Amino acid sequence: MESLIYLLPLAGVVGLVFMFYKSAWVSKQEVGTEKMAIIAKHISDGALAFLKAEYKVLSVFVIAVAVLLVFKGNSEENSSGLVALSFVVGALMSALAGYIGMRIATKANVRTTNAARTSLNKALEVAFSGGAVMGIGVVSLGVIGLSVLFLIYSNIYGVDDKDGLATVLNIISGFSLGASSIALFARVGGGIYTKAADVGADLVGKVEAGIPEDHPLNPATIADNVGDNVGDVAGMGADLFESFVGSIIATMVLGAVFFNLDAFAEFKLGAVILPLALAATGIITSIIGTFFVKVKDGGNPQTALNVGEYLSSAIMVVASYFLITNFLPEAWSFNGVEFTSMGVFLATIVGLVAGLGVGMITEYYTGTGTKPVTGIVNQSATGAATNIIAGLGVGMMSTAIPILLIAAAIILSFHFAGLYGIAIAAVGMLANTGIQLAVDAYGPISDNAGGIAEMAELPKEVREKTDKLDAVGNTTAAIGKGFAIASAALTALALFSAFMQQANINSIDISKSTVMAGLFVGGMLPFVFSALSMGAVGRAAMAMIEEVRRQFKDIPELKNALEVMRKYDSDMSKATPEDRAIFDKADGVAEYDKCVAISTEASIKEMVLPGLLAIVTPVLVGFIGGAEMLGGLLAGVTVTGVLMAIFQSNAGGAWDNAKKMIEEGVTVNGVEYGKGSDLHKAAVVGDTVGDPFKDTSGPSLNILLKLMSVVALVIAPSIALNLEAHNEKTVTIELQGGIQTATNEVSKEVKVIIDKEEKKATITTTTIVDGEEKVETKILEGKDVEELIKKEKQ
Repeated sequence: MESLIYLLPLAGVVGLVFMFYKSAWVSKQEVGTEKMAIIAKHISDGALAFLKAEYKVLSVFVIAVAVLLVFKGNSEENSSGLVALSFVVGALMSALAGYIGMRIATKANVRTTNAARTSLNKALEVAFSGGAVMGIGVVSLGVIGLSVLFLIYSNIYGVDDKDGLATVLNIISGFSLGASSIALFARVGGGIYTKAADVGADLVGKVEAGIPEDHPLNPATIADNVGDNVGDVAGMGADLFESFVGSIIATMVLGAVFFNLDAFAEFKLGAVILPLALAATGIITSIIGTFFVKVKDGGNPQTALNVGEYLSSAIMVVASYFLITNFLPEAWSFNGVEFTSMGVFLATIVGLVAGLGVGMITEYYTGTGTKPVTGIVNQSATGAATNIIAGLGVGMMSTAIPILLIAAAIILSFHFAGLYGIAIAAVGMLANTGIQLAVDAYGPISDNAGGIAEMAELPKEVREKTDKLDAVGNTTAAIGKGFAIASAALTALALFSAFMQQANINSIDISKSTVMAGLFVGGMLPFVFSALSMGAVGRAAMAMIEEVRRQFKDIPELKNALEVMRKYDSDMSKATPEDRAIFDKADGVAEYDKCVAISTEASIKEMVLPGLLAIVTPVLVGFIGGAEMLGGLLAGVTVTGVLMAIFQSNAGGAWDNAKKMIEEGVTVNGVEYGKGSDLHKAAVVGDTVGDPFKDTSGPSLNILLKLMSVVALVIAPSIALNLEAHNEKTVTIELQGGIQTATNEVSKEVKVIIDKEEKKATITTTTIVDGEEKVETKILEGKDVEELIKKEKQ
């Protein structure tokens, strides 16, 4: 079975081959008219300029952290300076995942627009193929990176004993730290970029100037379309890449505790390699699913996407059963608890169902035409204030069912397979990341395609097709955000469990002052983080708004064209030849590059502080307050972070779709409303408030939770508790007839029975509180028992 490890990178290679094939196919499609090509080039140049500037700054950060990790790794037992190599590789893979997504999205957008001129099915095929390149590329890089590093480190340190395996896993955890760090900066930076441009384009373009979204007269429209790529493509790709590798590494760490059990004699690494095998299989099932995404003209694109996704999930469930039953023994016992391979399989199903459930609830609270969104539309009749109040209420209420689903998933997966079950549930949820991310990336590609159709002034029927794709894209984006939040919660919990194991923490006592302080500080962090990212969007948006107003005022051609548009209520088909000439004279005079530069500079500058907050805080708390206080911090940030992420993402999505409903035409209290109405203006304000909620701070919180847990996992060996000194606080130790007896306080007695041949120790703790007796039993094995025997000899 051990030889299977060498086959894992092959699945990643297959994925990369498929990615290059799909990318080449997309590149061969027709671009369209010259004007479409020019617009697409503006978007592509702006997106790549942002990535270049972002990666230039992040390279300094990566080098600095890598140097620190070299010293840290070399100074610790069961670690090495090679943890810095893992960190750099993880950062490079995460950055490459973002680059691949950005590159293909800026190719697929204009080709989707051109395909929509002839066929809805063709447009869907191009948009989804672009998304598939991103999705399959991300998971392939993750599997190749982790499996190759594991093989290299295994050959260097050996995994034939527990110490060698511990060293390998400590070193490889740096990969997740690199991926998480880049993901956070990409999400925050991309979110600030896209929302600064979006807010500027909406408030000045729609509300003040009265021109349609994505109109070429709006100087911020190119920056807005660039933002779709840097935020929703590169940002989402880095986010799910980080969740993907984080859940795998956490499960590998937790699976290592079963290494020396007799039940695992045939395949000692079974529980460690299983998550990698599931992820590798997920690449193949995702590729299979992409071939079933097809729609006929007049059909529903959502149905086509669902068929591919659900088919892939069904195949993955079947494959998971065979993998789990072959990698794990039928049953085994650990610390007095019975585990089964069927229990582990059920835990993966729990994770998958929870992810789909949270996605469906997210769709209900944010989907066009649903009761919550319709309620926001109705309350917009009395102005922007009531629209905002309604949206906040929807966002808050939307946290209830997802949290209950996540809580149920935690309880059930723990019941079926303990902490390993929680981690494997996260892996099960993310096993199909390839096709899930393909569906997610399809959304912004379709959105861009609609923007290009608008700017290139293509016929109305083309925009109708792209709008149909875009409407489905909004739903897939909402489901994707819900899926990302649910996976972040389980991944963070899995990483938290792995941290506790590496730091020798058996349980966290919240009655301790340090732990309670950590809980409160952790609970505060998501609010501070959100405030920093929202403040950044506000400052960048102000600069964007001032620039757009300046251009409308100072560029004569733009000013005259806007007057013509107002004269005909944006319907240029009614314009006289003279007015049409005035309008055409403004074509291309808007200074798009200045708006792109504002968003780029602001996002790069503003992403640094939130990113450092997530990395520095757990390090300071861990080294100053200790491992248990850090555990309290992680618990606090996970609980409030998940709640805040759901609230903000769903409130923002509901505001956005309420605006879209009004733009399509609605009737409120017997009165019809549409674009340009007071109802629409109120909804635009609500949507503008929601923009940083759903696309900046909300999604970034997913990564905050995981990154802080990863940082804690990496520093765990440095702050780990001493088992003998901490667990029982023993004052004196005496050996009598093979039994150690120690009393550390009047109400507690600890008995340790050591079996020197089996290298096992049974610790029985009897605690009497107010006359009530409580007995706890714990079994130690391997290295921990050797330490007890050494102490006995001394």
